[in-house]
Amino acid sequence: MAVQRVAVTGGNGNIGEAILRELADHGYETVNLARGKRREAVSDEYQSIDLLDAGAVYGSLARTGVDAAIHMGTIPSPSRNPGHETYRSNVQSAYHVLEAAEALGIGRVVVPSSVNVMGAAFQDAKIEVEYLPVDEEHPVTPRDPYAVAKHAMEVTADGVARRPDGPTIASLRYPWVADGDDLRSAFEEWSTDLAAMRGERSRTTRDVLFSYLHLKDAASVARRALEADIDGHERFWAVASDTCVRTDSERLVEEFFDHAERREPITGTDPLVTTAKAERLLDWEPGWSWRAD
Repeated sequence: MAVQRVAVTGGNGNIGEAILRELADHGYETVNLARGKRREAVSDEYQSIDLLDAGAVYGSLARTGVDAAIHMGTIPSPSRNPGHETYRSNVQSAYHVLEAAEALGIGRVVVPSSVNVMGAAFQDAKIEVEYLPVDEEHPVTPRDPYAVAKHAMEVTADGVARRPDGPTIASLRYPWVADGDDLRSAFEEWSTDLAAMRGERSRTTRDVLFSYLHLKDAASVARRALEADIDGHERFWAVASDTCVRTDSERLVEEFFDHAERREPITGTDPLVTTAKAERLLDWEPGWSWRAD
């Protein structure tokens, strides 16, 4: 059955609202399921909902009659909430959406994973990189509550997709997502000096493999994940087609990841994460670079 009506949880947030707009621009009817008052003017319908209430999630998805769901109503970083709240909210809300989708016959679900599923920016240990460019088969070693929750969300999606009536699920591994002004403002200030990049101030940048994504690309990959001909549960990296620094990628690899096996050449400003799978299965490529005028 073709997707016509889509529920977006967390549509009050930046990525959620961008996804609502992307869907509307491509002819979909949308329902925003979010906590509190409506803070967007894009969706065709709005419902205030507690995503940690399984009955409320089931009821809202049933009443709205949607064909698909994009679940963005998660805690976006571990810095604003205690670890146990971050873990519980992200994993439990995802389970409620996936379980309701299975019960209601909603055939497509997209869930937000993260670059941090690797074990990246919010833990004491450095990111563990075995080979480059990193793809979806690369081992993950999460430690902090946020990263472990993202991994648990992916494993939960594996399980639900195996069920006879389970939906098709796409997990999108996003890095930091922002609009063009915010990206340029941040990246123009960052040093091209490798010595400076070794410092603690640049630790987060290194640990997310110098990745980022524009808000419009984050929205378009979510739409393409609904439209693509995939089965079961698939993970996809969704990052920009370049790094967030001016230093050549080859030098970045030599300086910070020289121990990693190099499976493909990385030159110029090539990203250290490959989106080849998304290009192949979703027919999606990132279209925006912070370097563009």
